[in-house]
Amino acid sequence: MNNPITEDDIAHYLSNTPDFFVRHAELLAAVQFTSPHGNRAVGLQERQAEMLREKIKALEQRIMEMIRHGSENVMLSDKILRWARSLLMTTDLHALPSAIEQDIQNQFSVPQVGMRLWGVAPEYAGLTVAQEVSDDAKVFASSLTEPFCGLNTGFEAVSWLEDPATVTSLALIPLRGGAPGSMTPAFGMLVLASPDAHRFHSGMGTDFLARLGDLVSAALSRLK
Repeated sequence: MNNPITEDDIAHYLSNTPDFFVRHAELLAAVQFTSPHGNRAVGLQERQAEMLREKIKALEQRIMEMIRHGSENVMLSDKILRWARSLLMTTDLHALPSAIEQDIQNQFSVPQVGMRLWGVAPEYAGLTVAQEVSDDAKVFASSLTEPFCGLNTGFEAVSWLEDPATVTSLALIPLRGGAPGSMTPAFGMLVLASPDAHRFHSGMGTDFLARLGDLVSAALSRLK
């Protein structure tokens, strides 16, 4: 009794002795389990059937989630394509930054959108988006290898918004020239903000936001 047999020992023996139940087939008929849908005892076959039904139900739920996510992605892609077409057709460059902010706000249901650009051509220096930005904000934008998502901890970019006091979470997207994914110094930064603390969080994917930044960067590079 110094080394009593444990449940793990029994499970290990049965998993490594597949012919045990061949030699003791009567045990299979005698095994009783407690049903998860009540306190009644059920046989092995009925319990296995219940487990299969639970697995099938879980798989059905996963399939429905995949279908829903697929439909949402198709709708999102369609929005992006229509918006990209709108950017290409915009010829009034003075109105372009405001149009971009408004489109993002309306098309993608973002409560507040703002941005700043630096190094623009003299004819665009009077635009709101070309207002003075601190060197720290410029360095921060250039240091981002991907969009930043998280809680508002007092970022300067929040002051670019219409109602900074209501911002709880935000996304900060660097605007760069060159090919998508390049690490050239940023010439601007786009900020998306929400009063919902869970709208932009550190664990969310940033692929869509990065593509959004690529389109905005390409459109606004004409102001340099």
